[in-house]
Amino acid sequence: MPKSQLVELYAQGLGVIEEARVEFSEGFNVITGETGAGKTLLLGALDLCLGGDASGARHAVTTDMKAAALFVNRDGKEVSLLRESSQGGRLRSALDNTTTSAESLRLLAEELIVIHGQHDSLSLKNRSEILRIVDTTGNVDTTELHAIRTQLSEALKLRDSLGGDGANREREIEFLKFQISEIESVKISTPNELKEVLEELTRLTEIRDGQAAIMGVMQALDSDNEEAVLTRLARAIGEIPQGETYDSAREGLRSALEQARDSVHELSSFTDPDAFDEERLGVLDERAAVLQNIARKYNNSLEEALEALATFVSDLERRSGESGRIENLDAEISQLMSKEVELARKAKKDREYASVKLTEAVRAQLPRVALPNASLRFDVGGDDGSLAQILFTPNPGLAEGPLQSLASGGELSRVLLAISLETAQDDVVAVFDEVDAGVGGQVAQQIGDCLLELGQRQQVLAVTHLASVAAKADHHFVIEKTIINGTASTKIKKVEGEDRVSEIARMLVGDSLSQESRALALQLLETRR
Repeated sequence: MPKSQLVELYAQGLGVIEEARVEFSEGFNVITGETGAGKTLLLGALDLCLGGDASGARHAVTTDMKAAALFVNRDGKEVSLLRESSQGGRLRSALDNTTTSAESLRLLAEELIVIHGQHDSLSLKNRSEILRIVDTTGNVDTTELHAIRTQLSEALKLRDSLGGDGANREREIEFLKFQISEIESVKISTPNELKEVLEELTRLTEIRDGQAAIMGVMQALDSDNEEAVLTRLARAIGEIPQGETYDSAREGLRSALEQARDSVHELSSFTDPDAFDEERLGVLDERAAVLQNIARKYNNSLEEALEALATFVSDLERRSGESGRIENLDAEISQLMSKEVELARKAKKDREYASVKLTEAVRAQLPRVALPNASLRFDVGGDDGSLAQILFTPNPGLAEGPLQSLASGGELSRVLLAISLETAQDDVVAVFDEVDAGVGGQVAQQIGDCLLELGQRQQVLAVTHLASVAAKADHHFVIEKTIINGTASTKIKKVEGEDRVSEIARMLVGDSLSQESRALALQLLETRR
């Protein structure tokens, strides 16, 4: 399979790196330099190109910062990734000179490179990547399981759209029947029936109330009641003294009395016992209450109630007509569920077997990476074994726990190197940041051998402080920091021949080079393979 390769990395305006360009080659590439020279910043430039977060101070982003990485992907096509400061203070992202997002760069990076740092690993940020390692190592094929789950999901969605499972469908059908019965029992004649009933009820009520008022007036004015107004007036007229002097006034009052009685008689003509039917009023009042009760449930509208009735009837007919189809769908879902359980069990069994084999293989690599007393285990859980994790303990007798929680920075890098030796993705670039931290001597040479071995299968980039590791590399790059007029700057160069011997010697004894240190450096280089 063709391999991805980091061809060139460019950095500008990144901390002490004023401008640096490095062209990497196939195999094992190593980067060395004094502490503070900018090795981590160079990896920071690479991280930015891969869509990394620029908020960290370690990136030392300036207003004229620019970082670019040129890859050749597994298809042999060049891919250019760029991050640079914009005038607005934000970082601009570009893919093949076309503006894009940092997220797009991150997604692409997953196909090109894996970075193993002391405190983080792009390859083990989520369980899906650990699961991929287990599946790839054990040739676990879950294609059929995923296909069955897709079919099952679609079948369940279809059944939900048709009313869900049998019990739920029965409940919905019963509720539809109840709603239909409730509306039909009202026997709505027209959408305007409530309006018409209320109008008639109002009219008859006004007639009833009007006649009651007239009768009350008549009773108050002229009736057998001694307290009626006209009765009292007649009695009062009768008490006027006799005599010519009072005759005129008496006659006037009697005339008024007669006129008033004529008016009362006229009022009586407006009363008609047959003008309204008290029983009819009761019927209308009861009907209005029934219609208002059903209208309230449908936005205070009988028209909407009738429309809802039509919908309910249609839904009931549809559901009744789909009963045969749903029964077939239920049978299909039952078969898919059984198949899914069967395939999930097989996948879990295959993954458990693969995790055991992978655990044994990686454990065998741990002594080579300076972890002779450590132990780790690939663990898979869940009904299909997809809940994958790496459990780790640095020393015998200690309880195991998640790798990234219990391993120190150096231990994490070396564990990842051990895993890479057994599970390397040959088509991606592997980067190791100070994987040899805290080790030395023969162990450092072993780590160098491991990186060299890995470099024969994929391109490897490593940052190191150890000469015995650097001497194993196929290609050696040195970062140097100089201070001119009080300003620090960094440059990077590839060293070969005598320059490489001098750099290996410097890493062995510091700046005090001697014939002995150069001889030892030359010996390390001559015995690298």
